Amino acid sequence: MDDRQLTLIVVPHGDLETRSFVITYRRLKVLGALTAALLLVMCFIVAAWFPVASLAAQVPALKRELAQLESDRAKVVQLAKALSDVEAQYEKVRQLLGADAPTAGSPPTLPPLRPDTNGTRPPTNSPDPEPQPMSRAGEVTEWPLEERGFVTRTVATGQSRHPGIDIAVASNTPIRAAGAGTVRLAGVHEVYGKFVVIDHGGGVETVYGHANKLLVSPGDKVTARQPIALSGSTGRSTAPHLHFEVLVNGGAVDPLTYIRQP
Repeated sequence: MDDRQLTLIVVPHGDLETRSFVITYRRLKVLGALTAALLLVMCFIVAAWFPVASLAAQVPALKRELAQLESDRAKVVQLAKALSDVEAQYEKVRQLLGADAPTAGSPPTLPPLRPDTNGTRPPTNSPDPEPQPMSRAGEVTEWPLEERGFVTRTVATGQSRHPGIDIAVASNTPIRAAGAGTVRLAGVHEVYGKFVVIDHGGGVETVYGHANKLLVSPGDKVTARQPIALSGSTGRSTAPHLHFEVLVNGGAVDPLTYIRQP
């Protein structure tokens, strides 16, 4: 052991008594080691404090960002609710303005109406004859509804064959003859629902489908714009509308090229 000692003499100014302190070298070394350890701990604390202080300085900004995110989330929730409401409204409008409902797994087509021995017109996949120009005897020019309606579907060919136009309109709206003629068919069809076919002469016919109620019978003479039925959603249909066709010599033509639109 190191028994050497160190004497420290303190000489104060004035009349104060001189003091001396004796400390061994061994205690001095222990004191120095403790001081060094304390300095190391202090240095570690200071070194660790800077990152914490840096993070603490970011807290106000993080709080502001969190508040902004909460505000944005509330807006997103409101927008989601508004979108849900709009989608619900759109679904109602889509149902109101719906067209023919296709069967599961089949393209959205409407079969042409063909007469058979029973006087009805079952579906067929045979192509329509090439349409010929209208004659004066078969002139059809009138809008087939009392209301303006909204055309939701036009004539289409190919896989999505659609031989006429669909006009969305409220149920029980009067359906009017597009021209003068004779009612050739009036009945119920699996696809067309309650329907009317008018022969206008000159090879020209018009077809009115998905009616709710028929007002004419086969053989009746009708004039242009005479009410022949009330609109509905019978047959293969998802919403009230009129399916309207113009046939020339048995072939479907675009009705919008002949009738006067309101």
